[in-house]
Amino acid sequence: MVQGRRPIYSRVLVTLTLLATGISAYQPADWLTWFLETFPVLIGLPILLLTAKRFPLTPLVYTLLFLHGLILLVGAHSTYAEAPIGYWLKDLLGFERNPWDRVGHIAQGFVPAMVTREVLLRTTPLRRGGWLFFIVVCICLAISAFYELIEWWSALAFGGGADAFLGTQGDVWDTQWDMFLALCGATSAQVLLGRLHDRQMTKLQFTIQA
Repeated sequence: MVQGRRPIYSRVLVTLTLLATGISAYQPADWLTWFLETFPVLIGLPILLLTAKRFPLTPLVYTLLFLHGLILLVGAHSTYAEAPIGYWLKDLLGFERNPWDRVGHIAQGFVPAMVTREVLLRTTPLRRGGWLFFIVVCICLAISAFYELIEWWSALAFGGGADAFLGTQGDVWDTQWDMFLALCGATSAQVLLGRLHDRQMTKLQFTIQA
């Protein structure tokens, strides 16, 4: 099934992602912000499609990537500071600001952690254990830090036009919060999903070899 046509579940996720992208692109709050926020989806989806047969990922990782894409697309459409679901969370949990960008940065650590874990375990001599956990966290922190550099470069290039992309909402510690939440996401993902991930990788490897 892996070496033949793409599994139905994967095709459903692709279809839903394309649909969500179309909805997100309908009259967004700001086109520059929309492009900057959706860039990972616009680049990542073709890469996943091109590598699906040669290097298929586990259903868990595909699902997490899909959910991360939805978080990005929601933020891209209305900007993170104005995301309606963020206002709902703000009222529900009593936050002082729209927390949707915080959700995005948790996902920025949570999802790449599982992608990185899978790639390292399947393509390198690394084994499960403390060193794998540590390296995955470090890679996720590097990704988070690089994203903050992208925000900085965007601010230099576009000036005030990048304010919605930065989404600081007046918090002088926003950059530090973003990286800390990515750290929390990368750590919790491995703790919560490590065993399930291992089972799915074992099953996937057996399917590929069959």
